[in-house]
Amino acid sequence: MKVAIAQINCTVGDLDGNAAKVLDYARRAAALGAELLVAPELALTGYPPEDLLLREGFYHACDAVLYRMAREAPEITLVVGHPRQEGGRRYNAASVLRNGKVARTYDKQKLPNHSVFDEVRYFTPGAAPCVFEQSGIKFGVNICADIWEEGAPTCSSQDGAEVLLVLNASPYHMEKQSSRYEAVRDRIGECGLPMIYANMVGGQDELIFDGASFVMDNRGGLVHQLPLFEECLRLVELEGGVPRQGAIVPQPAVDESVYRALCLGVKDYLEKNDFPGVVIGLSGGIDSALTLAVAVDALGAERVQAVMMPSQFTADISLQDAEEIAAIHGVRYSTLPIKGAFDAVLNLLADEFKRLPFDTAEENIQARIRGMLLMALSNKYGSIVLTTGNKSEMAVGYATLYGDMAGGFAVLKDVPKTLVYRLAHYRNRLGRVIPERVIRRAPSAELRANQTDQDLLPPYEILDQILEAYVEHDICPAEIAALGFDEQIVRRVVRLIDLNEYKRRQAPVGVRITHRGFGKDRRYPITSKYRPWLE
Repeated sequence: MKVAIAQINCTVGDLDGNAAKVLDYARRAAALGAELLVAPELALTGYPPEDLLLREGFYHACDAVLYRMAREAPEITLVVGHPRQEGGRRYNAASVLRNGKVARTYDKQKLPNHSVFDEVRYFTPGAAPCVFEQSGIKFGVNICADIWEEGAPTCSSQDGAEVLLVLNASPYHMEKQSSRYEAVRDRIGECGLPMIYANMVGGQDELIFDGASFVMDNRGGLVHQLPLFEECLRLVELEGGVPRQGAIVPQPAVDESVYRALCLGVKDYLEKNDFPGVVIGLSGGIDSALTLAVAVDALGAERVQAVMMPSQFTADISLQDAEEIAAIHGVRYSTLPIKGAFDAVLNLLADEFKRLPFDTAEENIQARIRGMLLMALSNKYGSIVLTTGNKSEMAVGYATLYGDMAGGFAVLKDVPKTLVYRLAHYRNRLGRVIPERVIRRAPSAELRANQTDQDLLPPYEILDQILEAYVEHDICPAEIAALGFDEQIVRRVVRLIDLNEYKRRQAPVGVRITHRGFGKDRRYPITSKYRPWLE
C-alpha cells in the first residue's frame, strides 16, 4: 500500500484555508493510488496557535471544520492534527478521518515546555495509544515531542502497531535535522517500528518550519528524505509494514539552509499578513545589502524599495555602493538626505545642548530621523519596514531605539555578524549581488566622523564566540574567560548584553535560525539586580 506525506505550509488561524489544502493534497494522493495521507501536527490550525487555544469559540470552529473535512474527504484515510477540548481539558490531538467520520483520535502524550515551546500552558497530556488498521497494516500515531522521549512509541508498539506515523511541527534551527535523525533512531531502537515523520513547512512570526520530512525503516535506515523549505507530496510504498527505498533529497550546507530560511521567513511574513511590499534603509554596508538580497529573492524586485539617507558623515563610497547594490537588484531606489532635518532638530535643541559635547544623543538623532522617514514611507505605501540589524548588534545594544530598530520585521535578528559575512559570500556564489568592497570595508554606523564598529566593540570574531557561549549556552563569564578569552572583554560584553534587554524587548520580531534567539526561547527580566559580570 501507499502512504502519502503532506508536507504543507499552514497559516495560523486559517481553518478553512488549511483544511482546503489538506483536502487538496488528499485528492492528489488518492489519484496517485495512496490509501492513507498524514498531515503535520495541528495542521488544521497552524502552529503555534498560542492563546487562540484559550478561546472557547476556537475549539467549536475547529470541530466544525474537522467534521466537514471528514465528510468532504475523498476515498482515502486522513490523519490530521488539530486541537480538541473535552471535559474542560484541552489536547493537542490527531484524528483519523475515514468513511466520512472521525474514526479515532489520539492525544499527544509528551508536551514540550522549553525553548520556543509552551504547550503545558495550553494542553493536558494524553495517556493512551492510538492504533488503527489500513489494508492489513496496523499504524500507530504519535505527535512530535512524543518521539523525543521514551514512552509513547513503545506504547504504540505494545498495542500492535507495525508502522508509526509521527505528525510534527518541528521548527528549524541550524543543523536541526541531525537531532531529529538521532531522536527517531533512539525511539526505533526501543520500539522496533519504522517511522514516517511528516513535518510542517513555512514561516510563522519568528519560527521557520523547514519540512525535511523523512522515513526510516525499523533499523534506523533512512529510506525517504523530502526537501527543505518547500511544500511537497511524497508517496511511501509499504510492503507488509516495511517501507521501500525512495528518493533521498540531499541536505543543504548550513549557509544555504540559513539563507533559504531567511527568505522563507520574509516571504511568509509578508504574504500571511497581506503586506504589499517592503522598504529597506540601504546604507551601503553589508547588513543592509544582505537584507536587500534576501528580500528580493523572497519577494521579487518589484515589491522592494531601497532608500539611502545620507548625512554629512556618510562616505562617498557608501553612496556609490548603495546605488550599485540597488541597480544590481533592479529595485526602486530613493535618496533622502537627512542633513537638513538633522540641523533643524539640533537648532530646536540648541539651548538644551548648549556647551555639551557631540555624543550619542546626536548620533541617535540621525538614526531616528532615518527611522521616521522609513516609517513615513511605510505608512504612505502600506509596505513594511525591514530592519537590518544583526544578532551581534542587538546583543550588545549597538542599535538605536526608534531609529535603526524601527520597523516591522527584523530579517537578521538571529544572525551573528560573522554569519552575515558567510551568507554574503554564499549569495554571491549564486550570482554577484553584493560588491566585494562592501564585504571588505570595516563596518560602521557612520553617525560621526571616521567611526567604525570596533571603536566600541571587540572584533566580531571574538564577540560572536562570547555571545554564543553566554546567550545560547548559558556559560558564566568566568568559564567563558577560561576558554581563552580576555576576562575584561568577556565581562564588558556580558554587561552590555544584560543591560540592553530593554532594547531587545522592543525590537520587531525576526527570523530564528539558531537554537536560541532573542525571542520566544530567551526570556530574561528587564529589571534585574543580578550582575554576573561582577562575580
